[in-house]
Amino acid sequence: MRSAPQQNHAADGETPAEPAESGGVRSVGRALDILSLLTEDRPTITVREIVEATGLAKTTVIRLTATLEHNGLLWATAGGYMAGPGLWRWAHLVRHSWELPPETRRMMRELASRRRETVNLYVARDIVRVCIAQQESPQPLRHVVHIGDELPLWGGASAKVLLHDASPALLARIARSSPYGEGHVRRLEEWIAEAAHQGHAVSHGEREDGLSAVAAPVRGPSGAVVAALTLSGPTVRFTETKTEEFAADLRQVARHMSERGFEHPLAAI
Repeated sequence: MRSAPQQNHAADGETPAEPAESGGVRSVGRALDILSLLTEDRPTITVREIVEATGLAKTTVIRLTATLEHNGLLWATAGGYMAGPGLWRWAHLVRHSWELPPETRRMMRELASRRRETVNLYVARDIVRVCIAQQESPQPLRHVVHIGDELPLWGGASAKVLLHDASPALLARIARSSPYGEGHVRRLEEWIAEAAHQGHAVSHGEREDGLSAVAAPVRGPSGAVVAALTLSGPTVRFTETKTEEFAADLRQVARHMSERGFEHPLAAI
């Protein structure tokens, strides 16, 4: 008996599901989830901890960790798996692509020393903002995020600056990701307009109680906002007078960065 011929959905303009490809994408996602479990606070992780954190079967975890180890992305030790030497190549590539020029780093360092608050530089990526550079405050009580950290765009001074050219569709998605729901779009639009009018943005406790920030836009050759330069720290130190001083200093430094040509992967915008 001959089996019935398979239907060709591609001829009907449909794309058939690709089980193998779907499984491959799922495996990649799971592998990245495992790598993301490694942090400065947890430099090694055991198979048991991976199983508990991901909910994956032990056999799946063993298979994935073996593949990652084979490719140098993990390294087996007596205490568990640590980041593998194969990541050095990617780290070098990332540093080459994202590290700021010496003059920009100098300006951030001098700004942090002058204002004694943490200086961060953020770029937008979809519904989050990513810290690509930082100069910590010299004060014991300070605000610190790590380079590469992703923070939401539904609040904060830098978000109000970065969303200057955001589409209505993007703002709606950001609002849906916030604790306030879709109605937050109106507030976002008000914040964006105010930041554009003032040339800077301010936030007090919007994302985290007791944390304040001031941000100014860094622009690319076309004039589009490509980054946000911020000063952040405890709200108690961000008095009205200090905030005005911070804003004036930030605007000047951000303008200088823009005029000199801000160098990073989005600078051509």
